[in-house]
Amino acid sequence: MPFIDTDYFDFRYGNTSAGERYIDAQWLSSTQYVSTTMDGMKTLFGVNFADGRIKGYGYQKQFGGPVVKKFYVRYVRGLAYGQNEFMDNGDGTILDKATGLMWMQEDSKTAMTWENALEYAENMAFAGYSDWRLPNAKELQYIVDYTRSPDTTGSPALDPVFHTTPIVNEAGQKDFPFFWTSTTHMERSRPDKAVYIAFGRAIGQMRGQVMDVHGAGAQRSDPKTGRAELGRGPQGDAVRIKNFVRLVRGGEVKAQIAPAITDQNRYPNKVHVLRNTLKTGSDPSSRHMRLSNQPPMPGGPPPGPGMGPEIFIRRHDLNGDNKVSRSEFPGPPEHFQQFDKNKNGYIEQSEAPVGPPPGRQ
Repeated sequence: MPFIDTDYFDFRYGNTSAGERYIDAQWLSSTQYVSTTMDGMKTLFGVNFADGRIKGYGYQKQFGGPVVKKFYVRYVRGLAYGQNEFMDNGDGTILDKATGLMWMQEDSKTAMTWENALEYAENMAFAGYSDWRLPNAKELQYIVDYTRSPDTTGSPALDPVFHTTPIVNEAGQKDFPFFWTSTTHMERSRPDKAVYIAFGRAIGQMRGQVMDVHGAGAQRSDPKTGRAELGRGPQGDAVRIKNFVRLVRGGEVKAQIAPAITDQNRYPNKVHVLRNTLKTGSDPSSRHMRLSNQPPMPGGPPPGPGMGPEIFIRRHDLNGDNKVSRSEFPGPPEHFQQFDKNKNGYIEQSEAPVGPPPGRQ
């Protein structure tokens, strides 16, 4: 399933039959990167709803001709969104009046695994509060300052009201850390990665050179456990395993437990997912609700809204014949073939999947 609510928004994966990858579904934003990526490329930030990441995408060489890079576009109207209103409380905390969230002015000053980051938050008592928590992906991304970068301002992509520990990156440059969020990133149906925000350069290795491949302010993911490495994926992402932490409190956070996956018509790899949502404008002094990975209910609760096979058919059946053809199916061909169990060229309600997509081979 894509990282967007398809009950409300149209979505198509990249056209694999035309030689694209299924993740070639980048949506353009109006935000330009104040520096460059990929060894001198002018860069625009975009959101990839196929893989759930926010990245800078290079589109033009600094001293060369234009590079043909096409994006999908979705327009918006209404009041401006994303303007923080920070207030230094003078006690080591920063209040964002735009959201009602209270942040710690200092970061953790050391890198740690995701599990240790959760423990760090759970045990934190500071400035008279004991309800500090690890921010979710949307909360942490909301405080990114896209007018700043290590190359242009010598700072992280963050308002200077915050204090950020400098590091030395994989290229030997002075840089700033990746920061963990509490959000699990569901990649290939596995909950073994968590989202982080790169407030420094989003480092990767391309053609043997270590560089900023996706820009300060990118949202990517790291494994929750394992070993650090350089060179993962097509952009050679730096995998650090241990990232820094900036804690938050306040706001209203709700937990939604995904149904267990039990029958043969549902996707493999049983997954118990914790989804965080934020309501802004809440009282910053209110205590948070602790989110924890509780075991799923025996057999799983009944499918919730948007999870049943009939919803899948209704969502993707464009011609009203109560089944989904290959041309109507938004995912990769290999997924369609897995679901079309009777091989009649359609996904019928008895075959319709529920839950996250199967892992790609």
